[in-house]
Amino acid sequence: MPEKVSYLKEALKEPTNIWGIVLCLAGSVYTATMGHSELSLIVLGSGGLAETIYLATLPATSAYRRVVDRRARRRELANRARRREELIKTFDPREREAVEYLRWQKNQIYQNYKKFTGVESVPDSIQHLETIWDSFVDLLDTYRRRKNHLRSINRQMIQNQIQQAERAVQTAPDESTARLYEKNLEILQRRVKTYDDIERSVKRVEAQLQSIESFFGLVNDQVVTMPTPESISSLDFESLLSSIELTKEILEETAPVLSQLDTASRAASQPVRPALPQSQ
Repeated sequence: MPEKVSYLKEALKEPTNIWGIVLCLAGSVYTATMGHSELSLIVLGSGGLAETIYLATLPATSAYRRVVDRRARRRELANRARRREELIKTFDPREREAVEYLRWQKNQIYQNYKKFTGVESVPDSIQHLETIWDSFVDLLDTYRRRKNHLRSINRQMIQNQIQQAERAVQTAPDESTARLYEKNLEILQRRVKTYDDIERSVKRVEAQLQSIESFFGLVNDQVVTMPTPESISSLDFESLLSSIELTKEILEETAPVLSQLDTASRAASQPVRPALPQSQ
């Protein structure tokens, strides 16, 4: 999440303000060394008063706040881009190849549009490819992490454990032991359910990734063969963006499933403790 902007802090860090403080202190020191101590205090006091007025007025103005907000936005975008590039470095070669190919295709679309239309900038609709490419990287990261998590789990083994737990419940020597076996059975059943939930989310992301790749190819084809620039408007960027947002919402809803699966896995790995024999 982006940090909350402190307009007072930003005003304090302005180069003009810093240089003003330095000059004020330098003037105060200089007059003091020349033997004008009273003048030195006047210079220092005047500088302090000016600084107080400056910090009390500038951060409250709407124009300055807009400037600071734009700066903060640019910093956030730069930091996000840096983090995304670091994330891409963690991908395996095949995943990086897919990301870099889409990046190359995006740049080709921009270049071709400018070349064929003679304009200096591409329209906002085509610039949506930036957002779509960012989403592709984020979704690919989610896909690979969930896919790797599924690979670490043997679903058939859990099914076998469920069958064993069901038999254990039926053959339990007493009610207390049966409850323990039932608890283990409940955990195993939750593991299967959460596994299936993750598997469905993985398939959803996989389909979304494929649709993004296909859409980039479609846009590239349309730009190369477009009869007029207006024909690009027929491409449904909004529909794809809405689909991506829906997929992200579904992933957010299923995010706790991963931690639930890990918790259930640890619980199920604990040996079932039979009931202590009761003293007669």
